[in-house]
Formats: sequence, C-alpha cells, structure tokens
Amino acid sequence: MERLVKRVAAIHDLSGFGRASLSSIVPVLSTMKVQVCPVPTAILSTHTGGFKDFSFVDLTDSMEDYIDHWRKIGIEFDCIYSGFLGSTRQIDIVSKFIDIFGNDQNLKVVDPVMADNGKLYATMNSEMIIHMKRLIQKADIITPNFTEAAYLLNKPYTKDISINNIKNWAVELSKMGPEIVIITSVPEQAATKNTSVVAYDKQNKKFWKVSCLYIPANFPGTGDVFTSVLVGSLLQGDSLPIALDRSVQFVTSAIRASYGFDYPRREGVLLERVLENLKMPVIVGNCELIE
Repeated sequence: MERLVKRVAAIHDLSGFGRASLSSIVPVLSTMKVQVCPVPTAILSTHTGGFKDFSFVDLTDSMEDYIDHWRKIGIEFDCIYSGFLGSTRQIDIVSKFIDIFGNDQNLKVVDPVMADNGKLYATMNSEMIIHMKRLIQKADIITPNFTEAAYLLNKPYTKDISINNIKNWAVELSKMGPEIVIITSVPEQAATKNTSVVAYDKQNKKFWKVSCLYIPANFPGTGDVFTSVLVGSLLQGDSLPIALDRSVQFVTSAIRASYGFDYPRREGVLLERVLENLKMPVIVGNCELIE
C-alpha cells in the first residue's frame, strides 16, 4: 500500500541550540509534508560552529541496535539521507543502513559534510575521506560543497576555477557511483560577486547551474537546509532543475531574512521566519542548462 506521506530516514546529529543538522532538517521536511525519522548520531548541547565547552554524547554504540529494531519491524523509506558523521565507524554503519533499507525505488542522498572554506573540520582526517569515498559509491545523489568536492577528488583548493573544470569535477565524482552530483558554494569570477550551485545528471548527461548573489555572512547549517529542501522537493515530484531552484531560493531567502538583524551568526539563519516560503511554488527560476 502506498504511503500517505513520504518518509525519510535522516541520519544526522542533534544539536539542542543552533539551527543545524536535525534541528533544521526536521522542520524543513515536515513543512514540505515529509515524515522525518531521525537516526541521531550524537546529541550536543549546541552545534560546534562558534560555541565552546558544549556537551557531547556519542551515540555510535547505540546506532546498530536502533537500526536493527527498525529492520525487525519492517520500516520502509522513500529516502535515506545522511549528513555529518563523526567517525569511520559511523560511516560504515550508514553504509550498512543503505544495504538494509535501500532499494531501487528509494533515494539515497549523502551530504559528505567534511570541510569548508578550503579546510577540513577538526574531526576529519585522511581516513575519514577514504571511508566517505566508499559511502558515496552507494548514493544516488551527493551534495558536497566546493571544498568537499576538492578533498573527495584530491584536487587543490583554489577559488580561481573555470566552469569547465567544475563540470569535470562533477563527472569524476559521478564515476564513483552517484547518478546526480550537486556541488554547492562554487565561486564564480570576482567581477560577478556571485556564487553558484552546479549539478550533473549522469543518466541524462546534463549539467545545471543556479547562480545567486554572494551575501557576506556565514551562517552555520545552511548546507543542511539546502539538501533538506532538495530532498523534499524531489520527493514531491519536482524535476532536478526545479528542486535546485527551490533549494537555492529558500536558502537565499533565509539568509536575506537574517542578514539585516544584529544577532550572533552562530545561531544560524532565522529559519522560523521563512518556513512558510516552502509552501510557495517556484515562480521565477534561475536554473540554467549549461553545455
């Protein structure tokens, strides 16, 4: 029997304060009429971006029993969506989760959260990169940012990169397994003051690009929001270019709604002010097919 509501297994950490990971993913997907079934990898008092002395409870040892119970009661999912993972063991557990619950009908989405602004996060190392490369082999869609794409391909990080090179990166990543590769935070020429999202659809051999004006503010959690909107849009039946447009437009609207207020950026975007935007259709699209 077809489910009345699409269902996503969301494998992420949970931060009690700060709009990131499950704290953002659950409201975004719920607003898009998608049931979120969290698999918490860790519980933190706050996210790690800009906070010190936060409490941290590692849930790795309980994840396999948690997942095994779901297997026993026969839960099925329309999408499996993983994000930040704190150890090679957690990456291997997610890989096993995909083996158990993945099938030809559901989406497997991996956001390989490892780095930003040219640097690995403090918890990441070369061994984590190796395991993440194995995990993305099982994904249908991956959403690395520009820095993460460079690390996955062992490429030098430079903001002076042509669109043809980005397209080549996307093709190389697709050869690791994913059908769709979406590279976010791609720098454009300095004169344009833009950043872009570039996607490659391997099956149809098409490249898509969405540009947006760069806003000089760094809010944690926007990558989680982007991929969550993308997942929700695809599960609603939108095409890839529409899903890309919707995701970029929503993140941009969230940043714009937040940028003019004077509050600590580490709290993330003011998500609550813009959630209703997710119920609106994409009116003017900026997604372009590139040759």
